[in-house]
Amino acid sequence: QVQLVESGGGLVQAGGSLRLSCAASGRTLSSYDMGWFRQAPGKEREFVAAIRWTGGNTHYADSLKGRFSISRDNAKNTAYLEMNSLKPEDTAVYYCAAQISRPYNSKWYISARSRDAYDYWGQGTQVTVSS
Repeated sequence: QVQLVESGGGLVQAGGSLRLSCAASGRTLSSYDMGWFRQAPGKEREFVAAIRWTGGNTHYADSLKGRFSISRDNAKNTAYLEMNSLKPEDTAVYYCAAQISRPYNSKWYISARSRDAYDYWGQGTQVTVSS
């Protein structure tokens, strides 16, 4: 079992930045690909970003490229989501998730975008962006 705990959310003005953390316990994260998703009120949970277990491959939702950055530190068993130039529409609960890493192929990002591909989820952290 892997337990994931997100932190770093809060209230920020439009144009500001936040760095979310996802700390894992129970097992080492080095065997898992990590993803970030978000869910705004009344909307479905949507993909934000993903990173392979090595940290060498990342993938982002098209609309967030250039503003968000995913990273990880396997030695600290933690994944991160750096969010810049935040907009009110970024307001949501942000969740991190882990899936057992599979052998690399060039289409890895397809499953990385799917909620169903993930084995473990955190409880989420609220991000509110004021205008």
